[in-house]
Amino acid sequence: MADNDKALGRLRTGIDGLDNITSGGVPLNNQVLIAGGPGCGKTLLSMQIAYNSAKNGIPASFITLEETQAEVLENFKTAFSEFNDIDDLVSKKMLVLAGDETASKIQGGNDSQSYAFSSVLSDIEDILKINGSKCVVIDSISLLKLMLGDLLTYRKSMFALSTNMKRMGVTGFLTMELHSTNRQGMSFSPEFFIFDGTLIMYQNIEENKRVYGMEVLKMRGSDHSLSVAPYEITKRGFKVFTISDI
Repeated sequence: MADNDKALGRLRTGIDGLDNITSGGVPLNNQVLIAGGPGCGKTLLSMQIAYNSAKNGIPASFITLEETQAEVLENFKTAFSEFNDIDDLVSKKMLVLAGDETASKIQGGNDSQSYAFSSVLSDIEDILKINGSKCVVIDSISLLKLMLGDLLTYRKSMFALSTNMKRMGVTGFLTMELHSTNRQGMSFSPEFFIFDGTLIMYQNIEENKRVYGMEVLKMRGSDHSLSVAPYEITKRGFKVFTISDI
């Protein structure tokens, strides 16, 4: 991390345009929700943030709860063919891919809700210790919502997750599925209030064409853009268009 970034207390995502609409990056130790409907690119965006962090010398972890680690890596390589150094970052443990065992505990459903979630928190802490991660992705917390069942238990658990991540001194990005891909159909849920930041990814249909857009709904401790920014997914990664690009 550059000295200037440390002074500002921010983690830069390294994604064109995204650092602009977050006024220079995400405040350190913030826990940021990345929410969107299917096909918006939540997993790819969060994976690129972890990749960029590792490439910039900041240890990162990507914890997958729905796909296997091999599937996440293969999908990333296929989408972003120009990022040809990811295997090297993984082998050097600058970027840790994990979560298969944790996911199996969640999907097993044999333990009590509280015991199972405590085990998940313990697994996350163990994963972060592998390389001393300071940037962490959990993809996705939607599976935890299914595991925990009732809304009150889920809300308390998400608060515990956020608090635990802060205690470990990490900046976190947690993906979540939305039922709607467009802005008009969005509804708020407990996660929007618990986590420090919320980034929403949309897919709208305009003239029979799919149009992507993202919006920083909130970011505690930071100014941010109030506009919906168009974005593209290219083989070189995400490109978020700001006012200066249009």
